[in-house]
Amino acid sequence: MHAAHPTPARALVTGASSGIGAEIAREYARRGVPLIVTARRLDRLQALAGELRPRVPVEAIAADLAAPGAAAGLVEAIAARGLAVRALANNAGYGVPGRYPERDWPTHAAFLQVMVAAVAELTWRLLPQLRAAGDGRILNVASFAALMPAADGQTLYAPAKSFLVKFTEALALENADAGVHATVLCPGFTRSEFHDVTGTRARMRVPPRMWLDAAEVARYGVEACERGRVLAIPGWRYRALYAATRHLPHRLALALMARNSQRIRPLD
Repeated sequence: MHAAHPTPARALVTGASSGIGAEIAREYARRGVPLIVTARRLDRLQALAGELRPRVPVEAIAADLAAPGAAAGLVEAIAARGLAVRALANNAGYGVPGRYPERDWPTHAAFLQVMVAAVAELTWRLLPQLRAAGDGRILNVASFAALMPAADGQTLYAPAKSFLVKFTEALALENADAGVHATVLCPGFTRSEFHDVTGTRARMRVPPRMWLDAAEVARYGVEACERGRVLAIPGWRYRALYAATRHLPHRLALALMARNSQRIRPLD
C-alpha cells in the first residue's frame, strides 16, 4: 500500500457482521490492512473487531444502510474519527423470499435501498479518496445469479446483483487512470447465514458439491481485486457453468431456469 495519508488508509467492509462480509474483513486483516467494519448489529461488529484487533487496527461503526441517509452518515462518522479509506467492500445485502406481489412495497423499497442505492451512494462519496490513494480498491459482492437468467422468486434480487456487475465494469474503466481496481465478486451458493435469514435453507435442494465456503469466496474476491480482475467467479464449477451457458439461446436459457429454479429454491 502507498502511504497517501498520515495514518494508514483502511478497508471499509459493509455487512461485516457475518458470512462473506466477516470473511472479507478477516482476509484483509490477514493481509495486514487496517479495517472499518459496519453493519446493523453492533454486538456482532464488536465481537469481530475484538477478534481482529490483535492483527490490525479495527473501527466498528453501526449503520443501517436501509435508511436513506445512512451512507452519508457513515462517511461522516469515518471522517469524524480521522480515518481514510483505501479499499471499499460493498457486501451488505440480503434476500426477500417469495414472489414479487407477496411482499409490501416498503419491504421492496428497503431492499433496493440497501442493494442498489446505498452501494451507489457510498461508492460515490468515497471515490475521491479512493482515487487519491493511488491504489484504491472497490470490491462489490454480487452473485452468480447476476450472470444467469433470472429465476422464479428473484424478481428484484437478480436484477439488483446484475446492476452491480455493470456498475463495477464502468467503475473499472472510469478509474483505471487513478490506479483504482474495481472487481465484482459473483459467488454461487455459499455457506453463510443468508439462507437462514430468508428461511429457505431447509427447502433448498442444492448438490453438496455446489456449496462454497465463505472464507474461500472472500479470499478469492480480495485477491482478484488486488490483481485488477473485473469479474471474479469463485469455484471452478461455477466458472465452467458460466462458460457453458453464456452463449445459449436466450429462450433455451430461460426454459432451463424455469425447469430448475423450483427444484433448487422452492417457493410453495
